[in-house]
Amino acid sequence: MRVGIINATGYIGMDLARLLLRHPEVEVAWVTGRGAAGQRLGEYLPHLDVGGIPILAEPGEADILFSALPHKSSAVALLPFIKQGTRVIDLSADFRLKDAAEYRRWYEVEHPSPSLLSQAVYGLPELRRAEIAAARILASPGCYPTATLLALAPAVKEGLLEPYIIVDAKSGVSGAGRGLTLNTHYSEANESVTAYALGGHRHHPEMFQELQSLNPALSPALTFLPHLIPMTRGILATCYALFRKRTSQAQIEELYQEFYLGAEFVKVVGSSPQTKQTLGSNRCLVHPVVDEAGARLVVLSALDNLVKGGGGQAVQCMNLMLGLPEATGLETLAIFP
Repeated sequence: MRVGIINATGYIGMDLARLLLRHPEVEVAWVTGRGAAGQRLGEYLPHLDVGGIPILAEPGEADILFSALPHKSSAVALLPFIKQGTRVIDLSADFRLKDAAEYRRWYEVEHPSPSLLSQAVYGLPELRRAEIAAARILASPGCYPTATLLALAPAVKEGLLEPYIIVDAKSGVSGAGRGLTLNTHYSEANESVTAYALGGHRHHPEMFQELQSLNPALSPALTFLPHLIPMTRGILATCYALFRKRTSQAQIEELYQEFYLGAEFVKVVGSSPQTKQTLGSNRCLVHPVVDEAGARLVVLSALDNLVKGGGGQAVQCMNLMLGLPEATGLETLAIFP
């Protein structure tokens, strides 16, 4: 299968290319990249010097097309290919929300094709495996929602939680993308921790939508607060919720183990996970904890924002769409320390 990557020169696109270049069942036919057209991928990005992949000015033909463009521009670039029947995997936010008004509210632009939002499949394999396998338009989730949803899904689906949920999450600087901004400048970000988007983060409606989909009776009152921390990559999400009725640690562990039984890339662990334990891998580590009174649930999750929270998850979805084993090309273990 021939695949193409629109915008392989951003951080997400780079990691997507890194994984696809070693995938045994696909061929990377071409990539695009701002300001690098006419070069070979390995010339522009020496760590991806495999096979002399051309960097094109405009997308070419492919059996499956990935877009790592920013939101607002990704859907526009993909529309011609969607119309001609090419299967597409969008790593931006352009097809994640089902409600065009919510998209306009959070991204401050009209969606170029609102009718397609209902056709797009939200690409979190652990929750939507069968739908992903049949998808023609795949909306790859954001990194914060992936960490949050994998942490909360078992308890939410089982109906164990009260609506009010708090998510406190920390992300490495690569989550902000490759473009230079003042707050991601080394001198500003190093040796500092900063909360941001206090008035509301764009990933919030995505989390709300998928939590409610898991349990329509919940109508979650979600508080989400992200933080920027001085490391390159990784996310640690700490999620807090109250139980509807007393629940024991043994009960919650059994629920989580059963929910993720057979999941290739979610591991329920017995101690607090570290982001470095997921570095470079497609794995998410989840650790649920019940307080002594059995009244409150705290769940920690850790993942690499560029792999399970980015390119790796997109490849995982592609495998399902192609009928391949889910872990194909994603067997790399974490780099530690």
